[in-house]
Amino acid sequence: MEPTSQVELPPDVGPEFDVYVNGVLKKRGVDFEVVGRSIVFRAQLAQEGRLGFWRWLSLFMGVAGTYRRHDTVDIVYDRAGRRAVASLQPTIR
Repeated sequence: MEPTSQVELPPDVGPEFDVYVNGVLKKRGVDFEVVGRSIVFRAQLAQEGRLGFWRWLSLFMGVAGTYRRHDTVDIVYDRAGRRAVASLQPTIR
């Protein structure tokens, strides 16, 4: 079984919502499934993780940037008649 990624939905998110990964709209049943209060992605999403001392120092000194892959997940939903956005951190399953 291939590793997948998931995010937990905030408690105020109803049954209708849009999911964006890195600003790109994803489709339920194609790119992800909803299992309980979790969104399970078919593809593994990447998180940059903590920076080590040398990488942090090189960033601080302006020697190098950080170019590791870092995926962001945004959930757009209706909260009390207004549009709301929740930015979530994916975890690997």
